[in-house]
Amino acid sequence: MTQHEIHEHPSRDGSPHPLRWRILAFLGIAQLMLILDVTVVAIALPHIETDLGLSREAMTWTVSAYTLTFGGLMLLGGRLADLVGGRRMVLAGLLIFTVASLATGFAGSGGMLLGGRVAQGLGAALLSPSALSLLVNLFDGDERNKALGVWSALGGGGAALGVLLGGLLTAGPGWPWVFYVNVPIGLVTLVALARMLPRSGVATPRPRLDVLGALLATASSVALIYAITRAGDHGWLTATTGLLLLAAAAGYLAFVVRQRTAASPMMDVTMLTRRPVATGTFLIVMATALMIAVFFLGTFYFQRAQGFGALQTGLLFLPVAVVTMLGADLTGRVIARAGARALAVAGLLAAAAGLAVPVLWLDTVTVVAGTALAAAGTGALFVVASATALGQVAPHEAGIASGIVSTFHEFGASIGAAAVSSVAAAGLVGSTLSGFTDGYLLAAVAAGVAALVAAVLTPGRTGTA
Repeated sequence: MTQHEIHEHPSRDGSPHPLRWRILAFLGIAQLMLILDVTVVAIALPHIETDLGLSREAMTWTVSAYTLTFGGLMLLGGRLADLVGGRRMVLAGLLIFTVASLATGFAGSGGMLLGGRVAQGLGAALLSPSALSLLVNLFDGDERNKALGVWSALGGGGAALGVLLGGLLTAGPGWPWVFYVNVPIGLVTLVALARMLPRSGVATPRPRLDVLGALLATASSVALIYAITRAGDHGWLTATTGLLLLAAAAGYLAFVVRQRTAASPMMDVTMLTRRPVATGTFLIVMATALMIAVFFLGTFYFQRAQGFGALQTGLLFLPVAVVTMLGADLTGRVIARAGARALAVAGLLAAAAGLAVPVLWLDTVTVVAGTALAAAGTGALFVVASATALGQVAPHEAGIASGIVSTFHEFGASIGAAAVSSVAAAGLVGSTLSGFTDGYLLAAVAAGVAALVAAVLTPGRTGTA
C-alpha cells in the first residue's frame, strides 16, 4: 500500500468510514455549489449585461472565465490531492471559493466580475477533484457505484436546478445574490467537513508541482475558447481565428511533451490511452457541452425572444432539472446490467432527438419539451462517463483520474458556451430567431455524431479494451 493510500484510506483498520454517507452529503453540497455556479449565472446574464454594459463576448467569458480556470487548474488540484491529501485541498478550495463568491457579488464592472469568476474557478479547481478523490477512497464495490451515481446526479441535476435558483434570486434580491448565496452555505459546509473528514498525511517524498504544465493547459484552452467566441462576430475564416486555433493546438502539443519529459508531471498522459478513461473524458465533454448549450440558448430565448422574466424562465427549466436527476438516478441503478455502451449511445440519441425538436418548431412548448428529453440523455451520460473513467482506477490514482474527468467536464462547458454563443450570435444580440435555430441544430448534430463515436469507443460490460 502506498503512502497516499495509508493516509487517505477511510479508516486505519480498513473498515468503511462510519460517517462516509454523511461526508458524501456535505461533499455533494460543496460540489453542487460549483456546478450551480455555471448555470445559476447563465440565467442572470441578461440582467448582468444590462447593469454592467457587457458585450456578447464578455457575456460568454462570464461563463468561460470560471469554467476555464476551473478546468485548466483541475489537474493541478488533482495532483495536490494526491500529494498533500484530499482533506486539505477540499477545505482550502472551499474557503477560496466562498470568499471569491462574496467578492464577485460586489463587482461593479466587467473587469471585477471576470476577476471574481477566475478566483471562483481557482477555488473550484482545488475542491472538486479532491472531493471526488475522497469519495472514491471512502467507498468500495457497489457502494462506490451508488455514491458515483449520487455525485453524477448532482452534476447533471444541479446544473438544471441552478437555472431555477438563478431565476428566483435574480427576480428577487437581484443578480449579485447568485454569488452571495454561496457564502453562508460555504461556511456551514466548511465547518462540517473540517470536523468529519478523516485526517490525511503528506505523501513522501513530495515531488514538485508542474506549474508550467498547468499554465500550458490553461493558456491553450483560453486560445481555443477565444477563437471560437470571436468567430461569432468576425467569422471562422479570418487570419486571427486561424492563428488562435493553431496556437491552441501547439499549446496542447507542448503540454503533452511537457508531461512526458517533466520530472514530476501533473498527469500521466498515458492514462488517456486507456480505453475506459478516454471514453469517460469524451462522454463528459459531450454531456457538459450539450447541457451548457441548452441552458445558454434557453435563457436568452425565453428572456429575449419571448419576453419572460428571470423567475418565469427558471420555472420553465424546472422539468429539465427533474428529468436530468431522474435520468442520472435510473442510469446509476441499471448500468451494471445494461452496460455502459448501450446507455451512452441511448443517452446521446435522446439528446440529439430532443435538441432537434426546437429546430423543427421553435416556440416555448417545444423548447421546454425538447430540452427535457435532451436532459434525460445528458443525465445518463454523466453517470456513464464517471463510472467508466473512474470505476477501475487504483486508489493511488484516484486523485489524478478524478482531476482528468473534472477537467474535461469544465472544458466541455467552456466549449459548449463558446460554440453556441458564436453560432447563435444573431439571436443573442439581435431580433432574429434564426440564431437560436442554428444553435439547436449545431447541438443536435453534435449529439448525433457523438452517438456514433460512443458506439465504437465505449467498452462493453467488462469495461476492458
